[in-house]
Amino acid sequence: MDHVVYLEAKEKELDKLKSGQKSMIIRGAAGRKLPHGRVHPGEVLWFVENSGDGLVRSRAVVKEVFNSEKLTNEESQKLILDHQTMLCLTPNQIKRWGGKRYLVLIEVENVQEVTPFAIDRSGYGNMDDWLPAEDIEHIKK
Repeated sequence: MDHVVYLEAKEKELDKLKSGQKSMIIRGAAGRKLPHGRVHPGEVLWFVENSGDGLVRSRAVVKEVFNSEKLTNEESQKLILDHQTMLCLTPNQIKRWGGKRYLVLIEVENVQEVTPFAIDRSGYGNMDDWLPAEDIEHIKK
């Protein structure tokens, strides 16, 4: 399974992944929404920065995934701080994700740049930051 993942351009998430400064990404919500339970080791993440051009620029392989059970505010904060060396979150990102009831921590490896390409989002109704794509070739423009 391939996944298209939007990263925060202003927080330089993609640069941190490419340099090795960061090896884990986080997603969270009040409920169990994507990618909770839907991403697995060995799958490929295709990264797009949320800076407007919408081009896929890099890819990585999922090494490990942690899907939390329902967390208290304190448990959520602690989980983030316990993984901060791999997450490399800014204070704004800690504030954004801390306190979410459900967190997904995704460790990645083999981050590689790819020749930039666009994707067809017409099959996706929402403007989410995580798009499951059975095969990236099917949504390449």
